[in-house]
Amino acid sequence: MQGDIEKTLEAWAADWSSHDIDHLLSLFTDDCIYEDVALGVVNNGKAELKTFADSIFAAFPDFKIELKSRFVSGSWAGMEWVISATHKGDFLGIPATNKSCSIRGTTIIELQAGKIMRNSDYCDIATFLKQIGLMPSE
Repeated sequence: MQGDIEKTLEAWAADWSSHDIDHLLSLFTDDCIYEDVALGVVNNGKAELKTFADSIFAAFPDFKIELKSRFVSGSWAGMEWVISATHKGDFLGIPATNKSCSIRGTTIIELQAGKIMRNSDYCDIATFLKQIGLMPSE
């Protein structure tokens, strides 16, 4: 079972990186909750998750996730990752800056019957805002 969950985690990152939203959605339960804590966004169900993912891919056409580490414990899993992308389109009311960013984050996942039931992303939003020029650098 742990091997199957690890494959799900790897597919999660690969699908985000390849922008394969259909396969990404297949990893989730129909009534999933996908939360981006730093952005204050909660997506309920696959339709809202699809809309959220489409908005990310539109704003960051080269969006990639690189897994750095992961763990599995029963029906819970966690991942540490780095996102790299270029801000080419409007995102959550922020006009395109055409600047690249690389931010670290983590995801905590709760699984049900081998599917992702809850996904909570936590990332370094201050670094993101600094890199795209919306917050002063140190």
